[in-house]
Amino acid sequence: MKKKWLIGLGVAAVVISGVILCYTMFFSSLGDTYYYTQIDNSRLSRAGGQGVIDLTGNGGMEYSYTLPSFDENGGQRDITFGVSRELRESAFLRLTVRSGRGVMTWAEVQYDELPPAVREHYAAPEN
Repeated sequence: MKKKWLIGLGVAAVVISGVILCYTMFFSSLGDTYYYTQIDNSRLSRAGGQGVIDLTGNGGMEYSYTLPSFDENGGQRDITFGVSRELRESAFLRLTVRSGRGVMTWAEVQYDELPPAVREHYAAPEN
């Protein structure tokens, strides 16, 4: 009887751990990293066949960008993300990147909103 109880407890622990892991990976913002980039439309390509998956449910991820991007400390990494349309040339974006999932969201930001370590990589726009 005690052996069955311990086995049941072990199975429950594994199931609960799996649920917590899945929640953390797919729904929690825990582990999100912000990267900053500047749009270069010469690096826009058709996403067809490249495996850009639309996780937002909005559909229409026809295009993709692969751009050099910088984290808050200035660390560089090329990041690919899908979009439904061509974005404004030279616009600055903040990408929310989730480990194991890729770019979850992006938002246009102003040059002044870039972290200081990121601003070092870009020229200030002329007004």
